Amino acid sequence: MKILKHSSVRGLSVVAFELEVVGYTIALAYCLHKGLPFSAYGELAFLLVQAIILVAIIYYFSQPLGTKTWIRALLYCALAPTVLAGQIDPLLFEALYASQHAIFFCARVPQIWANFKNKSTGELSFLTSLMNCAGSMVRVFTSMQEKAPTSVILGSVIGIVTNGTILSQIIAYAGQSAKKEKKTD
Repeated sequence: MKILKHSSVRGLSVVAFELEVVGYTIALAYCLHKGLPFSAYGELAFLLVQAIILVAIIYYFSQPLGTKTWIRALLYCALAPTVLAGQIDPLLFEALYASQHAIFFCARVPQIWANFKNKSTGELSFLTSLMNCAGSMVRVFTSMQEKAPTSVILGSVIGIVTNGTILSQIIAYAGQSAKKEKKTD
């Protein structure tokens, strides 16, 4: 992992990775709540764990953490178990799931913008981005085979577009040194 190797989170958008955790939490909770087969959502559990670990590593290398970061982390820890257990109003659950596509899109946009602005992808991993893009492609086909709702397939298509954009930036900006990057809280 490039972050650990270089002890740096240069070029990474903290908010982007936090939003990814929120999006994976909502998507996983919805799939569990709807009783979809594990093959339609199984990777979400692993992606959620991976995203949480990545956010923890980003926090570790972003010391000192600001108050807003602590509040976001504590709010997630307080609400995630309730959402994952499906212990929320069904109408709210549907609204959360409907918004998770926008959350994933918004999670990628700050990273895409930072990459574009800096003409560098910092510590983003080519292999991880490739797997994210390929995983989104596979998810479209498995979701169609499992007859998942159209909204599930749409989310995977959005993932192909945004992950593909980041992957293309990694290829385009390979070997370029970054402009001075600001640390965001």
